[in-house]
Amino acid sequence: MFGWLLDRFATVPAKPAMVWRDEEYSYGWLVERIAHWKAVAASRSCGPGSVVAIEGDYSPEVCALFLALADQRAVVVPLTSAVEASKPTFCAIAEVHAIFRFDPDGRWTFVRRDNEVAHPLTRSLIDAGRPGLVLFSSGSTGQPKAVLHDLTRLLEKFRVVRHARRTITFLLLDHIGGINTLFSVLSNLGTIVSVAARDPDSVCRAIERHRVELLPTTPTFLNLLLLSEACRRYDLSSLTLITYGTEVMPPTTLQRLHGLLPQVTLSQTYGLSELGILRAKSKGNDSLFVKIGGEGFETKIVDNTLWIRATSAMLGYLNAPSPFDAEGWMNTGDEVEVDGEYIRFLGRRSEVINVGGEKVYPIEIEDVLMEMPNVRDVTVHGQPNPLTGQMVVARVQLKSPEPLVEFRNRVREFCRGRLTKYKIPAKIELVTGDQHSERFKRTR
Repeated sequence: MFGWLLDRFATVPAKPAMVWRDEEYSYGWLVERIAHWKAVAASRSCGPGSVVAIEGDYSPEVCALFLALADQRAVVVPLTSAVEASKPTFCAIAEVHAIFRFDPDGRWTFVRRDNEVAHPLTRSLIDAGRPGLVLFSSGSTGQPKAVLHDLTRLLEKFRVVRHARRTITFLLLDHIGGINTLFSVLSNLGTIVSVAARDPDSVCRAIERHRVELLPTTPTFLNLLLLSEACRRYDLSSLTLITYGTEVMPPTTLQRLHGLLPQVTLSQTYGLSELGILRAKSKGNDSLFVKIGGEGFETKIVDNTLWIRATSAMLGYLNAPSPFDAEGWMNTGDEVEVDGEYIRFLGRRSEVINVGGEKVYPIEIEDVLMEMPNVRDVTVHGQPNPLTGQMVVARVQLKSPEPLVEFRNRVREFCRGRLTKYKIPAKIELVTGDQHSERFKRTR
């Protein structure tokens, strides 16, 4: 099914395809292990039409198994530790036949499940002899949605040869960004550098040791990177490109990063589990305006909200109504500002705070508060208010302890002149824990 990809691998058998635990694995090794895993899967009745979950992160064996199952026209359901508690539910929704479980050391076990595929979308995919992919997206309500893709259609764009780079695998394998990293790097005969931990020091150490060129990550992680000052402790001279996405980038974080790493291109990315990853071009290293689209994608702006139509769009949700209109357009829920061909993301419509009829975007408040001395992290959200409908609430993590009353006074004084009155937080909560998920995405 993906003979073109395997043929490409075979042209560079000695080139490193992956680095795992500081050891290199070549494209020749990868081709051999794909053949091995095809035989293993067949011996366990995981051939065409099977729905198979892979529990594990970026290891050479996990990636080889993923490619083997895809090439055998199975439906692959990648799961990682980020969804540990939800795995049984996710396997039930996806109607998983079998599970390959990998521990952190690469050892694996196999579990057979007595499931029959009944969902019409999955059945139609299997009956057509096509490989599939199931990803879980929380959506605006927080209810996990099972996204079913035709994997052949999703991966078609990777036939075009682009840049071969040594790339950190930061985004997890059960995330559309992680899937994009896997196939983007391998289809271009680059090298995947896997990290055991996704903290600033571990990532910077891997960049230094393995001469990594590309770091695809999130604004939240980049803020942690700046706070940790890990950039100053390691040689990052090999790094030429940082891509960031999954959430809105605070302007202050982007400016500080550009000042610290002026030799690195900073590029915004955009994608959704339901549609895939669009091609993107930032207006500049220090600009939040970006042009998105590319072959197979159409965009339009309706009431300041981004809509997208894509040839790589999912077949549908396995547990929710379709989000597409009759013409195939999807309302992304992302509010934007337009400047010619470029747009700037302002935030999810579901997160916009309405104070007395005035719109407040959390990222605007967060960006101002992050400039304050002694502030480590901030998340802003709305809370019901009987007079104004909603009020602005800021949850703040400090670098060192400070009395709440004194900090509230500092906030009001600092925000005066920087924010209009209705945007100044009416309620402030001091927190001690991190305010991001395992995927390094801000949790409001």
